[in-house]
Amino acid sequence: MLCTDGAGVPLAVLTESASRSEVRLIEPLIEKVTLQNRQPARLLYDKAGNSDELRYRMEDRSIDFISPHRSNRVRPRIQDGRKLRRYRRRWKVERSIAWLHNYRRIVTRWEYHAHLFQSFVELACLFTILKRY
Repeated sequence: MLCTDGAGVPLAVLTESASRSEVRLIEPLIEKVTLQNRQPARLLYDKAGNSDELRYRMEDRSIDFISPHRSNRVRPRIQDGRKLRRYRRRWKVERSIAWLHNYRRIVTRWEYHAHLFQSFVELACLFTILKRY
């Protein structure tokens, strides 16, 4: 999981097992960002983050969580459609992920140990930041 700023520069990265739900991984990722004394005002996420409980937890943290609802949603919609205009800028996050795919070693995980893979992903994020500035 990757957290970026508005320009697509990586702020925090979290690697985890593929069996964990993405909804449970959002808050540890935000914890990594807040360790840098930067709490995001808004958080854009795809339809995988469509969870009312997560929306309420983000509201308690005073973070504006913007995620489109799934089409098969049974409960009434919580989020106003006006906020989804910001969702059009999510391509910057996808672009940042594509920048990380320039590093062959992290596209396919070859390392046996998780801490080594996490280190290589952080190193790729560092190189991406250095290329941007």
